[in-house]
Formats: sequence, structure tokens, C-alpha cells
Amino acid sequence: MSEYENNRTVSNALPVGYRFNEFEIKEVIGGGGFGIVYRAWDHQLERTIAIKEFMPSSLAVRNDDMRLVLRSERFGKAFTAGLNSFIQEARLLARFNHPNLLHVLRFWVHNDTAYMGTAFYSGTTLSRLREQHPERIDETWIRRMLPMLLGAVKTIHQEGYLHRDISLDNIQIQDNGLPVLLDFGSARRSIGNISDETETMLRPGFAPIEQYTDDNDSEQGPWTDIYALGAVLHTLVVGSPPPVSVVRSIEDNYQPLMKRRPQGYSPALLNAIDQALALKMEDRPQSIDAFATLVETPVAGIDDVAQANRPGTMLVPVEPEEETPKPAGLKRFMVPGLVAAGVLVGVALGGVLFHGGGSESVPTASEAPTPVTPAGNASDNTVAVAANSSSAPATATAPVATNAEPVALVYVRMREGDQLTLNGKQQAVVPASNGFASLQLPAGQYELKVTGHGDTRNENITVDRPGTWFVNPQS
Repeated sequence: MSEYENNRTVSNALPVGYRFNEFEIKEVIGGGGFGIVYRAWDHQLERTIAIKEFMPSSLAVRNDDMRLVLRSERFGKAFTAGLNSFIQEARLLARFNHPNLLHVLRFWVHNDTAYMGTAFYSGTTLSRLREQHPERIDETWIRRMLPMLLGAVKTIHQEGYLHRDISLDNIQIQDNGLPVLLDFGSARRSIGNISDETETMLRPGFAPIEQYTDDNDSEQGPWTDIYALGAVLHTLVVGSPPPVSVVRSIEDNYQPLMKRRPQGYSPALLNAIDQALALKMEDRPQSIDAFATLVETPVAGIDDVAQANRPGTMLVPVEPEEETPKPAGLKRFMVPGLVAAGVLVGVALGGVLFHGGGSESVPTASEAPTPVTPAGNASDNTVAVAANSSSAPATATAPVATNAEPVALVYVRMREGDQLTLNGKQQAVVPASNGFASLQLPAGQYELKVTGHGDTRNENITVDRPGTWFVNPQS
């Protein structure tokens, strides 16, 4: 579902009405050089799914009996390699159940090719979104989306795998604003390796130099995907990917964003992009956590986005469901303003996901300590998933009612050894490896004070609605 033209007349596509047991093809979503994607109806579970078919149009065509036939016998080895990679990719993706990763429900072999059934996602690719609505994309938007995307990539890395095909075409932005990292493109790479066309199979500007070398597997690591992430951000910021890495290896004509200083983007973000795009792999951040530290943003853990896995967000419902009433004043796509230099603007989830008054336990951030409520607040229910923040000075530090439920998940920038006090009461929190400690807070006004290393930093915030705050107290 990554590199496909969004049209309804794709050559070699299965006809509408074709069935794989309980799955019935309802529509051709699109097709590309290596596959076709369909919208299908699951008659057994009564839901809409997507079906991706391995269909390398340069190697095979479809017969009248719907089976694939090679265009030439000499394509047999490349087709088999691509098919095996497609199957292995389906098996790998089926292992993950991350709300920001393509979720494979099942896969099967039929018609002398292979298929994977996946969750059906709304929205469009990041590439198309940037082309059609460039005005929507700014640093605020990037910082809202990036923690979830980093969390998806980190999940892959923690299992010992690399994506190796991250690009704007491989990131789906759903109608609710949540990103989904799509397929690995492994079949495409395998065909390229067999047919000696590796260079043409890589995405110019997004593939680092080590993906072009003969011994690429031994040299690739998390830094390989980090280069591609840097290229994605570079494209969002300036409108074009960086120069092709092979060209850069001959004469590096990359213009650092820190020198270009595009208007509206912070030095922290620009510097992180420049470092991610270092030509030498040892000069790049070596892990997603290291990259997130440069950007000054948390990495969203799987629990942080667990609430996204519900009808209307990740798996598009077939029949419209009655929307749960939202708290007064909560907008569907609430975007925090740049309200203070001390507040890092960004959210872990889109505001559409909040359903106040729930009974689910609050999720914790990846590698973060278990969030705590301030002293005197008994309840620890519900989750905050929208975004807003305020730097208006607190007019009072009166305690919140003891029966108030936490509505905000607050990440506070801290250093090792720092102490955090909240409305004058010390909190037993420590920063995670990404440099943030987390708190669950009910509605109210709060004075946060971070002391340590010979200085004191303060920030006042007002929690007046469900949200996620990233706070960087200033001296």
C-alpha cells in the first residue's frame, strides 16, 4: 500500500467480486510495479480489509484463469526471489501489533502468487499529503506525528530487523492524523538483487550509501533507517529530498539545513536532520533514542498509542458508528500553539482518540518510569491523548479536588540527578533514556520546578482539557 497509483483501472488486477473463501474483492485501490492492493469484504468477520497481491508487472501477467504466468522463463529466478521475500515480509509484519505499523491479519498462496490481508487504513500517503496540502505541514505537525513514527521504527529495530525502505510513499497519514509505516519493500529489493538492478530499486535520496555497496547487509543497522527518516524530514521541511548518497560520495553537495535555516523550524530539528543525513554511517545517530534526543522529542511507546486501535481510527469501520461525545471545547485535530519557549510542541496522539471518563489504565511512555499523580490525587484512570498547553502564570496553586481524574500526560524534560517538584511537592520521578519524565495530572494549574546541576528551571501550565504536554522548563 505504499507505491501505488490511486486509480481504479489497474492492469492485471483481479475482477471485482472475485473471492478467496470469505474474502470478496470490492474495489481496486491501486497498483504499482510490484503489487496490487484491493479493498475487500471479510464475510466471516463482517469487516473491511485490504488485500495486497504480489504482482511484479515487469515479470509476469495474469492468465484468463487468474493465475500469474512469467513473461519469460529467464524471469523465473527473480520472480521466485521476490515471492519468497513477499511471504517472509508478511510473516514478519504479522508478528507486530503496533498501531503505527502495517498490521497483517493473514497471508496465503494462490493463483501462483501470494497475498496478505491487512487492516484497511484511511487517509493518504505522506507524499500525496505534502503535494496536495503543503500548508498543513510545519514543525508543529511534524512534532505531533514524529514520536509515533519513531516508535514504530524502534519496534522493528528491537526485534532485530530493519525497514530499509522508509520514504514519504511508505508512510500513510490517516484521516485522524495518525501515521502508519507501511510495507518493507523487501520483494522489490530481492528482485533488484537477483536482476542486478539494485540501484534502480532503491529510492533516490532516501537510501544511504551503505545500501548501494556489495556488502550492504553487514554495514547496515539502525543508522540506515535513521538516514531515511532524515530524508523524509528534509523533504517535509524544504520540499525535496537530499542529494543521492552515491553522488554525495563522489562530491558531497549536501547543504546543511542549519546553514539554510528555513523559516519556522527550530535549530534542534534542523540539526537532527543534518546529523541523520551524515554520509558516513558512524557520524549519524546510532539508535532511534539517540535521534529522538537530538530532535528533543519522546519516542512514543506502544502503550502510548494503544487507544488508537479502535474502530474509526486504525481499522476503518464499514458502517458509520455513532461518535462518542467529546468533552466541550475538544476539537478533532487540536494542534498546540507555540505558546512558550519552554514548551516543546508535539503530541503522542490525535485529539480524535479521546473518550473521557473511561476506565482504562494510563499507558506509560517507552522507557519512561510509570507516571505518577501529584500528591493528594487519588484517581489514576483514563488517558490524555489530545494536545494543548499554556504558559500563562498560575494565579494560584490550590490543590485539585481529590476525586478528579487525570486528563493530561505530561512529559517533563529533565537531566539525570534533577529533582522535580509540582506545586511545591517533590515528585518521585526520574528521566528515561530519552530525557523525559512523565506525570499524569488532573485538570488544574501547576507550577513545575526542576532543580539540579546548580540551577533551577520553572514552567507553569494550565491543564484545562485532555492532552499530552511536552514541557522543557527554563531558567
